Order: sequence, then structure tokens, then C-alpha cells
Amino acid sequence: MHTDTETKTAIWTERRRAFVPRGVATYDPIVVDHAHGAEVWDVDGRRYIDFAAGIGTLNVGHTPSRVVDAIQQEATRLLHMCFSVSYYPPYIELAERLAAAAPGDGAKKTLLVNSGAEAVENAVKIARVATGRPAIIAFENAFHGRTSMAMALTGKERPYKAGFGPFAPDVHHARYPYRYRCECADPARCSVESGEDLDRLFATTVVPESVAAIIVEPVQGEGGFIVAPPEWLRTLRRICDREGILLIADEVQTGFGRTGRMWAMEHAGVEPDLMVLAKSIAAGLPLGAVVGRADLMDAPGPGGIGGTFGGNPLACVAALVVLDMFEEQDLVARAGMIGQTIAGRLSAMAARYALIGEARGLGAMQAIELVTDERTREPAKRETALVLERCLERGLIVLKAGLYDNVVRILAPLVIEEALIEEGLDILEAAIADLSP
Repeated sequence: MHTDTETKTAIWTERRRAFVPRGVATYDPIVVDHAHGAEVWDVDGRRYIDFAAGIGTLNVGHTPSRVVDAIQQEATRLLHMCFSVSYYPPYIELAERLAAAAPGDGAKKTLLVNSGAEAVENAVKIARVATGRPAIIAFENAFHGRTSMAMALTGKERPYKAGFGPFAPDVHHARYPYRYRCECADPARCSVESGEDLDRLFATTVVPESVAAIIVEPVQGEGGFIVAPPEWLRTLRRICDREGILLIADEVQTGFGRTGRMWAMEHAGVEPDLMVLAKSIAAGLPLGAVVGRADLMDAPGPGGIGGTFGGNPLACVAALVVLDMFEEQDLVARAGMIGQTIAGRLSAMAARYALIGEARGLGAMQAIELVTDERTREPAKRETALVLERCLERGLIVLKAGLYDNVVRILAPLVIEEALIEEGLDILEAAIADLSP
């Protein structure tokens, strides 16, 4: 029985503890009532600035009116059909528009699914059928999802993989360029960035003629916003072309303008063979996609790919409006401007506080890595948790990331107002200052 003095948050937290498994972790212990744009209110009326955006899912913000209107209208027409039973216009129109928006001039096709993990799973299936090869190469510190193959591809043990094995076979991990923690004094001589590391993998672990695809995040998201050097991505493309290997770009977190280009691979001028999308594709509705060369996408036979809910009509109409908003509001350019503002403030903080080892990012995908010692670069895991806690107390939702959980990442909606950006950054700086000598 609840007392009159208990907060709504406390009541819901108790119910969550009783009925939701502990494995379903939650970064911030608030209970959300409603949200709009870049602001969130909890069930007790407290207001927060959102620098998390559903882990990068809400590039067009919370509850954009045009998306809400489109969903409501479609709900009166068609809630579900299953594209495997009968097809409907929103799925086809969205497939067409995503194919047209993908990098490169060649013919493309699109598969719609429910999530980023499901997109990854299907991209691997397509690559294996198209090449007749079994092996997949992923990278250390990568995150590709929590389903079976996606988990095997993920390059971080805790909390994603520990205890869940055995994993899907014939998955091999190579090193990803992480300049802040690289042992090479000169990136030009780095065995990772030169491609030498992959050649060593081919010589010692898996022959290239057995490799169907290499899957890469152009910026590692959960890995700590580690930006791949453009030349390294171009080297991956050359290696794939040389060996007949497909290149899969995981743009789940980097896509839809987050980095200041529609797709992060565009910064390097690299065209992937397959691209996996999700998160901000549909303004928060569950939707993902695989977009790729038409000949590859047609490799699986009828019924080989698909699913009951993939390309649900409501999610498709939401995604179509999202694409309209990107075009009409020039949200890709807006991401670049937001990124400049945030990067400038984070760089200034890094110069001021020894707790910040590095400020880095691409476009509006920005982060700071916290260390206890600038010289040894010892990860400041405890301090990072305290920064997040103090930000929340002051009214800012922000997330951690990184191999050592010592990176504070910013994923503000691309529609956020300048005043909210500055207010949120002021809160973040105050939290950093609290923990700095």
C-alpha cells in the first residue's frame, strides 16, 4: 500500500523492480510522463533537457507534430498487414526513397525490418548468400546489437556478451583505430590504419577468400564516439575490392544526419555495398533497414528475408515524414552547426579540466573521455558515473559510453534550440567542475 507522501517516481520504480528483469538496464532513474522537442518531463513534473534522444533515435525531436499527425491518420487506415502477406504503398515508397538517398549512383534496393540488430542480422545473411562465403570480420569495441549474430559481431564483453555464449561461428575481430589510446606515435605508421593489421588477420586467422563481409561503424557509438580516420575507411574499401569482400556500413547511430552528412561514410567518400539503418529512421517508432546494391539485395530467394512486423505501415509513414523534415528543414546542415557549438564548448572544457582526457566527435555526435590521470590516461569510470548523476540532478539527461564506461556522449535532437544547447552544456560543465580539483 502506498502512502500519500510517496512520489509517482517512487511508486513506478517499485513496480519496475517487481516486474521488469534486472538485465534491462536503465541509465537514468526517472519515469517519463511526456516530452517534446529536446525537453522531457517526468511523472512528478520535473523538466529535463535531453542530450540522449533515445540513444540517438530522435534526431527530429520528441513528438514532432507532423510525424504524430501522419501516424494518427495512418492508424485510421491500416495498423498492420504484414508485407509478406500483401504489400502497401508506404513500404514501397520508403524503400524507394532510402535507396535514392544511399551513397553511390548504382541501383539500390531496401529491406525494412524492426531494429538495428535485425538489420545487422539480415545484412550478414545477404552477404553470405551473395558471396557464397561464411566468415565475417568486425572490430574490437564495436556494438552491433544484442541478437545472436549481432552479439557475436559486438566487440565488447561486458555487459553485452558475458555469459551468453556460445556465439555464432566464423566471426573475427580486428583492431579499430583509436588514436587517443593507440601505441603508435605516428598515425601514418600505424599498422591498424595502414591495413596491415587486416592483412595479418588474413595470414593468421581467416583467409580472405572465406570472408563474406567486413562490417564497420564509421564512428563507434557505444564504443565511445571513436571517429574512424577517413583514409582508413578508404583503405577498407580498397581491401574489400581487392579480396572480393563486401563492405557493410553500420549507420544505425551515425545515420540520418547525426554527423553532419546524411551518412557518416560520406565524410570519407566511401560507398558501402550494404548499409544498415535504424534509430532515427522513424522518429522513435521501431524500424530498421538494409539498403544496398540491387544485385546483392536480390541474392536471397523469395522468403529468405522478411518478417511479420518489418515495415509496419505506421513506422513507414513516420519515416517518410522524417525524410521530408530533413529536406525541408535542412537538418543535415543543422547537425553541422550544432556540432560546431558543442565541439567548441567541449574543447574549451578539455583545456580547463584535467578530468577530460579528450574531446572528440563528428558533427553533432560529440563526446568527452574522462581520465583520472592525463599522463597514464587511466579511465575515470567512477567519475563518469558521478558526472551523469549530477547532470541528472540539475536537469540534464546524458549518457555514458566507451570500452571502459568513461565517455560522456552527446546525442541531442537536431531540432534543439540554441538556448537549450547552452543550458545543457552549462549543466555538464558544472558537473565536471564539481569533480575537478
